[in-house]
Amino acid sequence: MNIEHLKLFVRVANTSNISLAGRELNISPAVASAHIGKLEETLGVRLIHRTTRKVSLTDDGKLFLPHALEVLDSVETAQAAVGSGAQTPQGTLRVTAPASFGRMHLVPAIKEFLEKYPKLTIDFRFSDSILDVVEGGFDVAIRDAELKDSNLHAKKLADDKRIIVASKHYIEKYGEPETPADLKKHKIVSLTGLEVWDFKTSHGISSMKTPHFLRMDNGEAVRDACIEGCGITLTATWCSYRHLERGELVQILKEFPLAAECALWAVYPSNRLLAPKVRAFIDFLAERFSGTPYWNTRLSGLVV
Repeated sequence: MNIEHLKLFVRVANTSNISLAGRELNISPAVASAHIGKLEETLGVRLIHRTTRKVSLTDDGKLFLPHALEVLDSVETAQAAVGSGAQTPQGTLRVTAPASFGRMHLVPAIKEFLEKYPKLTIDFRFSDSILDVVEGGFDVAIRDAELKDSNLHAKKLADDKRIIVASKHYIEKYGEPETPADLKKHKIVSLTGLEVWDFKTSHGISSMKTPHFLRMDNGEAVRDACIEGCGITLTATWCSYRHLERGELVQILKEFPLAAECALWAVYPSNRLLAPKVRAFIDFLAERFSGTPYWNTRLSGLVV
């Protein structure tokens, strides 16, 4: 079985486009189509549906994809383990991350990482939707949500501290809630999927389904709307630390911390035969965000 054909198949699965996948691997659309046809002939099954608009994986293609990824990871690890380039991270590293975290914290870090590993290239996919690691052909996913897929492995990068905030302008106009129950009287700006807020109280956990006045699917957009005085929101300190420093946002309900123990994770398909490029990237992020992350260090004394 041709390794280059497997690489192409994985890229087709990721892009849903044979021509685009071929260009990424520096081969023409005609050659890419022929390679896919040869792989299907070798396996004796059809791997993709072809239409004039796009391609998609067949059921057999979906079953074959994780095995193709495992073979490629094993080959890359074996190649890196021998010769003069032993354990040298190289090739393309495919990473998905939340849009806001990626833009704010991965992009500023990536220059240092690539200077350290010049044989690597990075393919980022920033999205606030949780993309499937295996089906997307990703080597690593950065997640700020609970890991639910038992087939994936994860390394904790940092605590994900979340607080309730509002702008000073909003508080001056509408007052400050004294208890979580008071939120029902206020304008709430919600991040899609985070409409229920759980607070620690003297009587245990109090769950509050927020009556959102405004809902958005991007953390930075939610934060910016609150800076403009649109309402109160739940935010991660990694998203809002600069604005808390400048006083554009202030923490409220300090006596009622959120109950959820959240964290940022590096998630990957397997810890067996972990490719050098994956290990290098995870270790780089773990070191960068170790201890008290810089965004929380800068907030010392401002938030609890």
